Amino acid sequence: MPTMQNLRQMLLAIIIGALGSILFIYLHLPLPWLLGAIFTSSIAMRFQNIPILSPKIFSTPARIIIGLTIGSAFTPEILGNLHIYFFSILLIIPYTIIVAFAGMYYYYKVLHFDKRTAFFSSMPGGVIEMVILGEQLKANTSKITLVQSSRLLFIVLTLPFIIQYIFHIDISGNRLITIPLREVYLPDFFYLGIIGIIGAYTAKKLNVSAAYLIGPMVLSIIAFSSGFVHSKPPDELIKFVQVIFGTIIGFTFRGVTLKVILKTLIGTFGHFVILALVSAIFISIVYFAFDFPIISVLLAFSPGGQAEINLIAILVAANIPYITVHHIVRLFIVMNIAPLLAKRIKE
Repeated sequence: MPTMQNLRQMLLAIIIGALGSILFIYLHLPLPWLLGAIFTSSIAMRFQNIPILSPKIFSTPARIIIGLTIGSAFTPEILGNLHIYFFSILLIIPYTIIVAFAGMYYYYKVLHFDKRTAFFSSMPGGVIEMVILGEQLKANTSKITLVQSSRLLFIVLTLPFIIQYIFHIDISGNRLITIPLREVYLPDFFYLGIIGIIGAYTAKKLNVSAAYLIGPMVLSIIAFSSGFVHSKPPDELIKFVQVIFGTIIGFTFRGVTLKVILKTLIGTFGHFVILALVSAIFISIVYFAFDFPIISVLLAFSPGGQAEINLIAILVAANIPYITVHHIVRLFIVMNIAPLLAKRIKE
């Protein structure tokens, strides 16, 4: 359990992140609550005399809230149309395989990682999950952490600008995302809290990948699609979650020298270009073959963290069920196939 001093340091970090969000709102930059927090916390954590800590302890409740919010998009009408996405979902299989092995070739041949470290560095899964698997199979976890964090940082930083300045969808400013707190039906708010806790606990006990997001999401889907709950998580809560995630991402490289950070970012940028090219090919195929909205396809085939991509999907009012199902399939492939393939890799 964190001490009171730790909690005060985390709270100060969140306040610094929120100040960055306010700055980004003032400058009319995209996704201000998320990107602004990344900006100021990544600068503040370089100064050793500022008593701040990464608010990782808030990551679990933040993921639960995102899971509940994702579930709120699954209305009975949308669930009835899931079969329309079938062939698009199937393309996630070759997409994941190509992304993983193209990345592994890059890290092994170009950056000279050992094979297992290259494999886990290239996998489009969660940072924490890949580090845990890499540690179990004696890969270089410090390299995996830096590379996977850099990939996530590139994606989170570039997607909002692509959405705003290429597709001309305004996501700047302090806009309303869901419903304000004053309009939330309080019994629904209570039910969502219970659903989130039970879903997270159950999924964790069952060793489900991304348990704190997937568990609450599944129960939330059942609650909203059955009409048991109607009120979505309030707007103020979603904005607070963005500040939390932004602050945590900003702390990713704490304790790492600027030289190592720059070297990692430059090295990872090559993989990011590969990801962008492969993603662009599959996005084009799906968009022209099935005529789904381009923003939804873009987010469905973006190899970022599930929580971060779904958060962006919520903010741009994309087709959340479509995007979520694609990311669940990708995560399922990575978490179930990666350990089996990694064991067969010989150094």
